[in-house]
Amino acid sequence: MSSAPESAAVDAAAEESKKSKRRKRVPFAAQLLIGLVLGLVLGFVAREWSVAWLGTTLETVGTLFVQLLFLIVPFLVFTAIVASIANLRNLANAGRLVAKTLGWFAVTSLIAVVIGIAIGLATNPGSGVELSSSAAAPETQGSWTDFLTGIVPVNVVDAFVNVNVLQIVFLAIVVGAAAAKLGDKAEPFLRFNASALALVQKTLWWVIRLAPIGTAALIGKSVFSYGWDLLEPMAVFSVDIYAGALIVMLVVYPVLLRVFGKVSPVQFFRKSWPAIQFAFVSRSSVGTLPLAQRIVTDRLGVDRNYASFASPFGATTKMDGCAAIYPAIAAIFVAQVYGVDLGVQDYLLIAFVSVIGSAATAGLTGATVMLTLTLSTLGLPLEGVGLLLAIDPIMDMIRTATNVTGQMVVPVIVARSERILDREVYDAAPVPLDEESAFGGDSAPARKGEPALQPA
Repeated sequence: MSSAPESAAVDAAAEESKKSKRRKRVPFAAQLLIGLVLGLVLGFVAREWSVAWLGTTLETVGTLFVQLLFLIVPFLVFTAIVASIANLRNLANAGRLVAKTLGWFAVTSLIAVVIGIAIGLATNPGSGVELSSSAAAPETQGSWTDFLTGIVPVNVVDAFVNVNVLQIVFLAIVVGAAAAKLGDKAEPFLRFNASALALVQKTLWWVIRLAPIGTAALIGKSVFSYGWDLLEPMAVFSVDIYAGALIVMLVVYPVLLRVFGKVSPVQFFRKSWPAIQFAFVSRSSVGTLPLAQRIVTDRLGVDRNYASFASPFGATTKMDGCAAIYPAIAAIFVAQVYGVDLGVQDYLLIAFVSVIGSAATAGLTGATVMLTLTLSTLGLPLEGVGLLLAIDPIMDMIRTATNVTGQMVVPVIVARSERILDREVYDAAPVPLDEESAFGGDSAPARKGEPALQPA
């Protein structure tokens, strides 16, 4: 019969073996990069040599990957928002944290929309463009009344069946606030919600493990379907969107991190890159939520109580790419294509809609709702949406990457200002993002001075 020391030695050897295997595993970020390059190659081959079966395969695999993400979205949003509202009970300064978070959401959105307007005015993306829309404008016009009345669901089941994320967020906020108000009576429900959230995150991790394959398929599908044929007539517009997004990501956010967060922007991007990369290929802020939240807590050192509110809330309401940069430049593009002159009051309206109405994008792929909301507010032809639908997937990649980057920047800045940012964790080398540390298994142990939480 083995002694206790021998048993402990065996366990230690087994644990060391597991760690060794993890070290030998290709990093997740590298897997995504490989998938990205492979997708570009396969898409180019399928398009240039008219390999129809390869193009169909890429489209099918990419569609299935996105459908798997969308399948989980309603449950993830509801359970994450409920947990985030309830976890605010653990913070003595919850009200100030919420106010600061919303304030920074508004400030960064305003900066992003100003950059978008400036780029649009400097480049005149719609000047000389003559296009006929082959895609129909959306049936829903996205007016302010439609947006406001659409927040409250007529039927709870319909909100989940139709994946109306904005309505799901509304329901989750109400339920979470009610649970927090009930106190001990709500504990059984909150424990059930925490278990459901952990289950959803585990399931989502299985889907995300397919991300390298999904990346190759989605990128390959875009290259095969569009190539440069649709980008050429709107080359200035396409470059404007990417330029605006990159300025916000690589100039504005680093300045804010350095000046207000007092942290290294290089370290931020070094640690957050897997989430940014995944957002780029998945085109889903909500789908990226668990990965981004783990990075915010385990890699960037933000307090888990606060992050469990800021990350889910940001994933469903903070959209600097989809709700600020894109609609600003797109509105100028559509106005120029249809010969409509915009005045100062119109640009102020664009800024107002972008800052206040960003929740309309609700964390899913695409920004059609936000664009139609902006165009209808300005009185511009909604047919202009149809002009942009063809290249929307390509534009949506950089928009979503910008969204997710901003959703990680704000918690760092706010946490630092409230002294709940662990600088040792932020400045340390990145922890591995494998199944156990990123999505599955138990949450990482609480840091010093931080209460242990249920998985969030």
